[in-house]
Amino acid sequence: MKTLAELSAIRDKMKDKVAMRAEHEGIRVVVGMATCGIAAGARPVLNAFVEEVAKQQLDHIIVTQTGCIGICQYEPVVEITEPGKDKVTYVKMTEEKAREVVEKHLKNGTPILEYTIGGK
Repeated sequence: MKTLAELSAIRDKMKDKVAMRAEHEGIRVVVGMATCGIAAGARPVLNAFVEEVAKQQLDHIIVTQTGCIGICQYEPVVEITEPGKDKVTYVKMTEEKAREVVEKHLKNGTPILEYTIGGK
């Protein structure tokens, strides 16, 4: 069991992290984690993004989750927003595709159009 002081310190530390997420102005990766997304395999996709961003030490990128994005037939869906650029929506994502998106899009700046909603 933790002491009240230890619990308070943990709470204060986590408040700072939550505030950083809310105020984050860099690249944002959002994985749809509603029931449809989870059923289609969004959890491993989210985990792959989190692991790969951490492994590559891409500290300017935040990976987060949201509820329904509204295009259930394309799940798992991932949206990437960058300041000053159009949002990129990736569809039918897998762990392998997520790792490739980190390398090519997030690290090198080249979206993978064939994985996007209108991809060619």
